[in-house]
Amino acid sequence: MLVLGNAALAQTQKFTMAEAVNGMRTNLAVKNISQFSWSADGKAYIQAVKGGYLMTDLKTSRQDTLVSLTQLNRHFSNDKLKTVPPIKFLNTSNGYFSVEDKMFWIEKSGNDWKVKSTAVIDRDAANVKMFGDNQTFAFTVKNNLFVNKNGKTIAVTNEANENIISGQAVHRNEFGIDTGIFPAPNSESVAFYKMDQTMVADYPIIDWSVTPAVNHNIKYPMAGQTSHQVKLGIYNIKNQLTTFLNIDGEKDQYLTAVTWSPDSKYIFVAVLNRGQNHMKMNQYDAVNGELVKTLFEETDSKYVEPQHPLIFFPNSNTDFIWQSQRTGYNHLFHYSLEKGLVAQITKGDWLVTDVLGFNEKKKEIYFTSTKETPLERHLYKINWTNFKMQKLDNAEGMHSGILSSDGNYLYDTYSNANSPRVANIINTNNLKITNILTAENTLKNYQRPEIKNVELKADDGTPLYGKIILPTNFDPNKKYPAIVYLYNGPHLQLVTNTFPASGNLWYEYMAQNGYIIFTMDGRGSANRGMKFEQAVFRNLGTTEMNDQMKGVDYLKSLPYVDGDRMGIHGWSFGGFMTTSFMLRKPDVFKVGVAGGPVIDWGMYEIMYGERYMDTPQENPQGYAAANLLDKVQNLKGKLLMIHGAQDDVVVWQHSIKFIKSAVDNGVQLDYFAYPGHPHNVIGKDRVHLMQKITDYFDLYLKK
Repeated sequence: MLVLGNAALAQTQKFTMAEAVNGMRTNLAVKNISQFSWSADGKAYIQAVKGGYLMTDLKTSRQDTLVSLTQLNRHFSNDKLKTVPPIKFLNTSNGYFSVEDKMFWIEKSGNDWKVKSTAVIDRDAANVKMFGDNQTFAFTVKNNLFVNKNGKTIAVTNEANENIISGQAVHRNEFGIDTGIFPAPNSESVAFYKMDQTMVADYPIIDWSVTPAVNHNIKYPMAGQTSHQVKLGIYNIKNQLTTFLNIDGEKDQYLTAVTWSPDSKYIFVAVLNRGQNHMKMNQYDAVNGELVKTLFEETDSKYVEPQHPLIFFPNSNTDFIWQSQRTGYNHLFHYSLEKGLVAQITKGDWLVTDVLGFNEKKKEIYFTSTKETPLERHLYKINWTNFKMQKLDNAEGMHSGILSSDGNYLYDTYSNANSPRVANIINTNNLKITNILTAENTLKNYQRPEIKNVELKADDGTPLYGKIILPTNFDPNKKYPAIVYLYNGPHLQLVTNTFPASGNLWYEYMAQNGYIIFTMDGRGSANRGMKFEQAVFRNLGTTEMNDQMKGVDYLKSLPYVDGDRMGIHGWSFGGFMTTSFMLRKPDVFKVGVAGGPVIDWGMYEIMYGERYMDTPQENPQGYAAANLLDKVQNLKGKLLMIHGAQDDVVVWQHSIKFIKSAVDNGVQLDYFAYPGHPHNVIGKDRVHLMQKITDYFDLYLKK
C-alpha cells in the first residue's frame, strides 16, 4: 500500500519555478556522455567521468582509465585540481589542457602521466586557438593578437587604439563567424581579422552596479549608418611579418568563410557586398596576399548568406565542398580549383545542417539533414562519385554525430518526445548499432501534460508546424486561457521532435497551472529553405503575423479555448512579434509579455537588419510598417515589457523610446528592467524573470 501510494504521489509532483526554468541543467539534467572524443586511430572512444577519463575499446568493449585526477594532481603541489580539466588527447599517450593562465602538455610515462611542458598565458587572454602542431597557439588580449610558440609569446599586433581590433570575430558574429584566428595547416602562419571600427558611432552601455554609474561605450553599427571596415592579415611566425590580403571592393563589405588550402599556400575568402546580394569566392596567395582568381560568384534578388568555410576532400589540395543555398536549400557542391563546379552532391527539398566528415577509402561524406522531416535531424552518408546515399540511424528524433577520423564509426546521440537521450556507436560499414547510453527519464515523477503536434497551412499552402500543450487534468468541457509563445524569426526553430516533447519545462509549469500553451514556427524561421525564410524579406512582422494568426484561428476553433483570454509571449524577435501583435492586431490578445524587443529596425545592427530589410533609405515603407513607436496608441490589452539593462544586441533604447511614446500618447503599460543582464536574463535571475511573467499572466489572464 505504501509503495503504491508513493507511486501515485510521484505522478502528481509539480515543477517548482526553479525546476521549470533551470531544472534541465541542474537536478533534472538528463544523463550524458561527457566530453566524448575518438582515439586518434578510431579504434576506441574517450569520455570524461568523475575523477578521470575512460577509454573504451570498440572491439572488446573493455574500459580502462586513460588518466586520473590523482595522476594529474601529483604535478600540482599547491593548487590541486578539484575536477578533471577538459583534456584534448592527441593520442592515448599525449594531450594538453589549460588551467587559469597556464597551458599544460602531458605525456604518458609507464603507468603514470607527467607534465611535459607548460606555457604561461596572459591572465586577460581570450579567444585561445591551438594550431595543428598542438604546440603553437594564438590568443587575444583586449584588442591585440599574440602567438605563443615553444613557450615564447610574440605580439602580432600592437594597436594603442582600442577600436582597431585583431584576432576577434567580426561582423557581429553574423555569416557563421565564430572566430578571428585562422591558423595555417602547417602551423607556420596565422590569418586573422583586423577590424577598424573607429568610424562607427559610439553607443553607451551603462554599468549601474557602481556609484556613480560608469559608461562603457561599444560600437554598434545601425541599419543604414556607417559600418566598420575589416581586413585579413597573414602573420608569418618565422619572419614575424604581416601581409594583408589585397581584397577589392567596398570598404564596409563582409569577409567570411575564411579557409586555408591544406598545403598552406592559399587562402579562400567569401567576399560579400554590403547589400548582401552578391558574393565572390576568391582565392589569394598566402605569401604576397594577391588575388589568384575568383572561383565562382553567387547572387540573389533578396540576399546571399554564406555561413560555412570550404571543406577540402581528404588528401586533396584542389577539391573541396562548398555549402550553398543557391537551389533553395543548403546543399553540398563539389568544386575543383582547376575544373570549377564538378557536381552538386546532395539534392532535394531538404537541407544539410552539418557536415561530419569523410571516409576516404569509400569516398563517402557524412552529414546531418532534414531529409525525413523538418522536425527531425538524421545521419546520412553519400558517395561523392556515384551519389548513392544511405540513412545511418534508425530512430525518430533529433540526431547529432561525431565521426571517427577514418570514417568507420559514428557516435550518434539523439532524443525524441519519448527518449530523453540515447547514445549509440554506429559501424558505418555494416550499420551495426551498439548502444552505450540510454538515459533515464528525469521527469518521470512529475505530472506531465498532453502534447499534440499540430500542422496548419499558411495563406500560400505552406505547411506550418506547431505544438499545443493541454493543461494537466484536462477537462474538454472547460474553457481555458491560452498563451502563444513565439519567436518566428530567422535562424531559430522552436518546434522539433526532441525531449521534453513540450520543448520547455516552463510551458509544462503553465500547463500544470491551468493554461493551454501553443507554439508554431511561421514563415521566416529556420530549417525550411530559402523560400520559407525569405517570405519575410523587407517586411519583418507582417507575414509572420499572418502565419501566427492561423494558429490563433486554430485555437479559437477549439471548444475548450477561451478566445477572450488569450496571451502572447516572446523574447528578442519574439518580443518584436509580441509587441507587433499587441499594437497591429490589438483585438487578438488580452495580455502580452515582450522581452528584449526590437521596436524600430532602424536601430538594429547593419548585418542582420539590412539582410532582411535592406537599408531604411532603400525600404522606407517596410521600416515604417514594422516601426512600433508610432503605433503605441493602438494598445488595448495589458502589455508588460522587459529589457536587460546592459543589452548590447537589442539595445535598451528600443524599449526606452517605446516608454516615451507611451507617455506622449497617454498610454499605460507595465515595464521591468534587469540590471546586470545583457540580451538574455540567465542563471538564478531567470527564475525571477519567469515568475514575473507567470504572475502577470495570472493577474490578467486567469480572471
